[in-house]
Amino acid sequence: MRTLLLRFVDTMTRGAPAPSTDTDMNPNKTSILMVCMGNICRSPTAEAVLRRKAEAAGVLQRLHIDSAGTHDFHVGSSPDARAQKAALGRGYDLSKLRGRHVSDKDFAEFDYILVMDRDNLGNLLQRCPEQYKHKVKLFLAFSGRFPNLNVPDPYYGGSKGFEQVLDMVEDASAGLLAEIARNAG
Repeated sequence: MRTLLLRFVDTMTRGAPAPSTDTDMNPNKTSILMVCMGNICRSPTAEAVLRRKAEAAGVLQRLHIDSAGTHDFHVGSSPDARAQKAALGRGYDLSKLRGRHVSDKDFAEFDYILVMDRDNLGNLLQRCPEQYKHKVKLFLAFSGRFPNLNVPDPYYGGSKGFEQVLDMVEDASAGLLAEIARNAG
């Protein structure tokens, strides 16, 4: 009953299924966790973009997509207003997403743990048990236009930074979906 209540509360506040647990992760779905520092700019943007692209491709029902931060600064917070505005300008709604912190169980549960930059990649790899390190990668490893670059943190910059983040995550999302399709096929 507690799990159902938590899922309901999370769905009402986040607009997406609650973060997975060992008992409710669907083994038939490919699970993807997008990660940045605070989970209010880059990773929620990447979550929304990937979700929308997967929906357009007709594969959303086969994916579990979530986002989290390496730091717990913004747990429960909405995405940055500037990130929301830039995303909405391209048709992505971040308003129901809420920040959360990467948990230790995420390493076991997610198939892909995709990090926005090398600093946060290093933070996660230090925490990650050895048997799961192969899952932790830079998100832009899937990008054709921006391969293996960092997605820059737009938090301290202007609106152009948020547009740049969208350009990068749109490209990497397309590459990731192509990779998942190849692996499924």
